[in-house]
Amino acid sequence: MEDIIDDINIHQRLLKMNYSQPSGRNQDLHFALSLIIHYSKYVVILLVLSGISSAFERASMRDMGDTFSLPSIIGISIVAGGLFGWISTYFYSALLSWTGKWLKGTADTTSILHVLSYAMIPSIISLIFLIPQFATYGIEVYKKEGDIISGGLLVNIIFWSSMAAELILGCWTIYLCVIGISELQQFTIGKAVLNLLLPVLLIVIPILLIVLLLM
Repeated sequence: MEDIIDDINIHQRLLKMNYSQPSGRNQDLHFALSLIIHYSKYVVILLVLSGISSAFERASMRDMGDTFSLPSIIGISIVAGGLFGWISTYFYSALLSWTGKWLKGTADTTSILHVLSYAMIPSIISLIFLIPQFATYGIEVYKKEGDIISGGLLVNIIFWSSMAAELILGCWTIYLCVIGISELQQFTIGKAVLNLLLPVLLIVIPILLIVLLLM
């Protein structure tokens, strides 16, 4: 119970920082992040749950409802997300550490992985909102042309409220990632955003070049 309370207190301190004042940020946020970096008890479970959350998002983006049933999508997202989600986050953390050094950052892969795992808590919480989405429109949520507007006023209020909450929690995760990387790497907010984008660009640009060459 004490460990759980410690985790909650760490996350609350991250959210209560006064980022407009460098002194407050350097003292309180550095304290919270130092605890996260060295406290790894729940990192694995957080990475597994965040992988599951991401898997459900990808299922929707890839219109898997046109091919699979809802139980199949749920099963695939839980198994594949749980097994491989943490691997992609570890790989991303390694790239963040590597590209961060180009910007004069010093954080190692493990420290970044720990920070990202705790920053994913809002996205993990968003899994709760899959329940009203499944209850209202079910498989339609995962179809390319799924009907997600014809359920009546109450159904639409429930569905779109859950979608809005999911979006807010996703933005919250991004916010925590930016603040966490900024403090961990001793970057400005702008450099932290650039650091978060560089690994993506390293993957996307070569793929685009290959496609252009093949064309």
